[in-house]
Amino acid sequence: MEKILQLLEEDGRLSAEQLAVLCGRDAEDVKKTVERLESEGVILGYKALIDWDKTDREYVSAVIELKVAPQRDRGFDKIAEKIYNYPEVQSVHLMSGGYDLMLMIEGRTMKEVAYFVAYKLAPLQDVVSTATHFVLKKYKDKGVIYRAPEKDERECLL
Repeated sequence: MEKILQLLEEDGRLSAEQLAVLCGRDAEDVKKTVERLESEGVILGYKALIDWDKTDREYVSAVIELKVAPQRDRGFDKIAEKIYNYPEVQSVHLMSGGYDLMLMIEGRTMKEVAYFVAYKLAPLQDVVSTATHFVLKKYKDKGVIYRAPEKDERECLL
């Protein structure tokens, strides 16, 4: 099962037949295992990793650090649930260290992200403080290295 999960994490497009070959198992057995893992919520979904900088899409990503006051009997869960339901929020993590929650959010512009932080996040009852860090460039994400096309600096301009 762990081998199947590792292979799917690397490439979610692999078929049951391909997984079976790579794991040395029967394809029907692999198919049933994957279906079971999906129904149990172990496999949550399949997504493509896109280098949006190579498209015409205008967007900006930001990491938001939040200090929050945990709620009695619920800890950080209730505030995290409130936050992850915003469509701008791509991920929410409970952290150790200097802040409590780390969010990854996306917007069309820096102004849009700033508006989200100032008018949606910061006013939430349990939010004590925020710190916003804009992503300037991605080098590696989810194990995949982002590379710009190689440019030969020795080329002469005509």
